[in-house]
Amino acid sequence: MNFPLSLRFKLLALSPQIYVTDAADQPVLYVKQKLFKLREKIEVFHDTARTQLFCTIQANKVIDWSARYFFTAADGTNLGSVGRKGMRSLWRAHYEIFSPTDNVADFEIREENPWAKVGDSFFGELPIIGMFAGFLFHPRYLITRKATGQPVFRLTKQSAFWEGKFIIEKFGDATEQEEIALTLSLFMLILLEKNRG
Repeated sequence: MNFPLSLRFKLLALSPQIYVTDAADQPVLYVKQKLFKLREKIEVFHDTARTQLFCTIQANKVIDWSARYFFTAADGTNLGSVGRKGMRSLWRAHYEIFSPTDNVADFEIREENPWAKVGDSFFGELPIIGMFAGFLFHPRYLITRKATGQPVFRLTKQSAFWEGKFIIEKFGDATEQEEIALTLSLFMLILLEKNRG
């Protein structure tokens, strides 16, 4: 993938959708969350017309705080998974990313400053002032390799009006397979955390 990736989604859309473009501003992926599912299911396509399925993301449990979300390619290949780190995620978002062949987390996502999320959520609920919350607070999430603590990716919320905008930057070395799993994990994080800032 050609990093940095830009992500945007409409705040008032009935069904959450994320549009992903690369560094050359070319569309690369389109993410659509299925509504009214007891077990979370997200589809990722190569195009907005939804003709080429890239993969699906599906929870292993029905409506559970500590569910694990598995990434499955269109051909059925396991691409990895991501899971929220239980009670630790109440204050500061904390997720673990697992490789397709291992039950031990290889990477982790941590929220860099939980106060940014608190401010974004609080001011976002205020009448009139809430329209400008997206310009004031910018939560950031850092992905690090667990074995070395090396930063690999960062997701940062950008200033936006009437939509959510994020950017994914790549800092460290990662294989193509790892890049895919890390990017899909950040999509899931956005969908899970968007209501918390």
